[in-house]
Parts: sequence; C-alpha cells; structure tokens
Amino acid sequence: MTTTKAEARDEIVVPMEAFRYESSPRWVRVQFGGEFIADTRQALLVWNFNHIPVYFFPRADVREAFLAPTGRSHPERTTYHVTVNGRTAENAAYRYTNPEGEREVLKEYVAFRWNKMDTWYEEAEQVFVHARDPHTRVDVVESTRHVQIVVDGVTVADTTRPFLLFETNLPTRYYIPREDVRMELLTPSDSHTQCPYKGIASYYSVNVGDRTLHDLAWYYPDPIAEQPKIKDLLAFYNEKVDIYVDGELEPRPRTFWS
Repeated sequence: MTTTKAEARDEIVVPMEAFRYESSPRWVRVQFGGEFIADTRQALLVWNFNHIPVYFFPRADVREAFLAPTGRSHPERTTYHVTVNGRTAENAAYRYTNPEGEREVLKEYVAFRWNKMDTWYEEAEQVFVHARDPHTRVDVVESTRHVQIVVDGVTVADTTRPFLLFETNLPTRYYIPREDVRMELLTPSDSHTQCPYKGIASYYSVNVGDRTLHDLAWYYPDPIAEQPKIKDLLAFYNEKVDIYVDGELEPRPRTFWS
C-alpha cells in the first residue's frame, strides 16, 4: 500500500485573508501520461495559511491542449480535466479566471493537483507529496540522550545514541539504531509513505502481548541525498507510544497522525 499524508489536503483554495506567494527560482516540471505537461523556470509558490505550498505555472509554460474545462461552476475558478495519450485525470488542474483582490496575480497561471499527476520534478530530482517549502527546515542531529520507547508497558527500544530529527512545525522525531530496538517485536508492513523532505518510508507493526499496532514505526531505506543520517534508523509515532527522554515521559503531541 502506498499512501501520502497530504492526499486529504490536496484541494487548494487560497482564502483572501491568507493569501501569500513568492517567485520560485527552481525549474519545475509536471509529467502525466508520458508527457511533460508543464515545464517552467518561472513558477509561483502559493500558500494557504498553515497549508502546504502549491506551484502555479505561467500559462505559456503549460501545454493547454491537454486541458479541457470540466464545466463545474465557480465564480473565480475554472477547473480542467487533463487527458494525455488516452489517460484522463479528472478535475486535475485549475486556473483563477476571475480572481478577486490579491489573487489577481494568479490570473495567467495554472495549478495542478499533485496526487493526480504521475511525477513532479524540481530541477532533475523527483519530488513527492507536495512542493518543498523553502521556509521549512529538516535538521538531523546526533545525540547522547537516553531515549526509551514503551508500548503498553513494554520497552520496545532503548538507546543512548539516537538521532533527533527537527522539522518545522512538527514534533521532534527520535531515530534509533536497529541494534537498540527489540526487532523480534516488529513485523515488516507492506505500507509506504512519501515525504518531500526525506523520501519514501517503509513501516513496521509492533506486536506486544496479544495486540498488534499496525504501522507504528517507520524507516527510510534510501532517504533523499539531503538526509543520509536517518538511513535505516527506526522512528516511532510520538502520538501513539510513550517516549521517555532522559527518564522523563514526553507529552504526546496532537498532530495529523494522532
């Protein structure tokens, strides 16, 4: 099973009071049906408040012959199906044809719904889930903190050599060497998720007593080049396990994964 954590949030409508954008210096391309349907070095990166960024492409850099209006009615926006080489992605693109206020800047731009396209590239690298936010940091720092992962009263991992991953607006994640994890309690899962800042994750379920907690731990067998320190280390959802750091129980955060 391959999922993305952003699929439920992929419908981007920028509210007036939250509108924010900036020019992107990156070469951005979108591929569908074996064709690059958008290819630009002049994209706009647009945000909703507390939302993932969205690329808007100048119409001149979009192959509009592949776009057909859906006929859906909206006072500001026209929505398009994308059809290429016999394949159709419904409601996969949109343009602000009658924008109001600050959104006037988007009038000659087209956006695509990320999960409806086949592949996205920033420069020559494939990017997953959504556009990378240039204002998001992901720092991985080696530590000597004592970290224990406890599930239903059973210690599943115990280490004094974790790597701490700090990602903007997310809880600290504790990545643990396999040698410090009770791997006999873990069962490989078929699940995978994607992250634009780390790569493709694989999962383990945790078996404690007569309970199986599905997809409770994850690791990156081949993280993107920027994050080599987390390769093959295991992390557990802070939201779902008890994590002790230097003997103190960490509060469980409330996030999208709770």
